[in-house]
Amino acid sequence: MSSIIEQKKQIVEEIADKFKSAQTAVVVDYRGLTVAEVTELRKQLREANVEFKVYKNSMSRRAAEAAELAGLNEHLTGPNAIAFSTEDVVAPAKILNEFAKKHEALEIKAGVIEGNIASQEEVKALAELPSREGLLSMLLSVLQAPVRNLALATKAVADQKEEQGA
Repeated sequence: MSSIIEQKKQIVEEIADKFKSAQTAVVVDYRGLTVAEVTELRKQLREANVEFKVYKNSMSRRAAEAAELAGLNEHLTGPNAIAFSTEDVVAPAKILNEFAKKHEALEIKAGVIEGNIASQEEVKALAELPSREGLLSMLLSVLQAPVRNLALATKAVADQKEEQGA
């Protein structure tokens, strides 16, 4: 009997560690998805280095409390799965949000973003952000604009002087 309790304690510790180390964790209700759909979702998440696990709610609640995320417990009802990402903050939210748009059965319930509990709306807002590469390219274009404008103005002045001199 005590070995079962020890196994459960280890699982709770494992979940709590994942909550603590994850950049983002998203809780979803997957009721109504077919096996093929869940397999496709897992494949997409795996390609983005996102871990997608199903745990018992009682263990998830204990782990959330251990990770000082007790506010997440109200969302840990019914059949849940949790997507953990230790690398990319946006990836799990983006993949799950896109998948939920195509498959109405998948419902985003809540999440944890960098240690803070996030509502369904906040997770969806995170999913709508451009990727890191997209944000960097936007920043680069903003930084290049003044230099480009200066170069164009200098060229226009040089062309004008050349026309006057000819």
